[in-house]
Amino acid sequence: MKNWMKLIISLAIPQIVAAVGAYYTITETGTWYQTITKPSWQPPSWLFAPVWTTLYIMMGIAFYLVWKSNQPIEKKRPAMILWIFQLVFNLAWTIIFFNQHQIGLATIEIICLWLLILATIFAFARINKWAAILLVPYISWVSFATLLTYAIWQLNR
Repeated sequence: MKNWMKLIISLAIPQIVAAVGAYYTITETGTWYQTITKPSWQPPSWLFAPVWTTLYIMMGIAFYLVWKSNQPIEKKRPAMILWIFQLVFNLAWTIIFFNQHQIGLATIEIICLWLLILATIFAFARINKWAAILLVPYISWVSFATLLTYAIWQLNR
């Protein structure tokens, strides 16, 4: 497969996940989410879309760098599978939190997501250091989101 096609696919997959996640988020932010208690340090709502869009683009580029690398597929496959799993967990958090309103379960799930992102960073670093570096803002934001999810859970028990 040509590299330009790998790039398109690598960028499209996270954007598709983002679109599905946005569906669940948008349908609940104007209703249920407005009724729950949130910490005073929560960022403004308008900030989430541009941050997540940027992070999804960076995830896609990171995946592309691993996919197109000259490393043998046996070395790339585990890293690529980890990337897919973390993306599934990323979407699952949105569904658990916004659609199912299970804040406690979402807290546990986002910790699992964080661990998967960390494992993906280490796996990517063995193949392409820039791919790993591109995921650092993502794990940073998910670290903050983990604290935010936990705080919301505690405020709404």
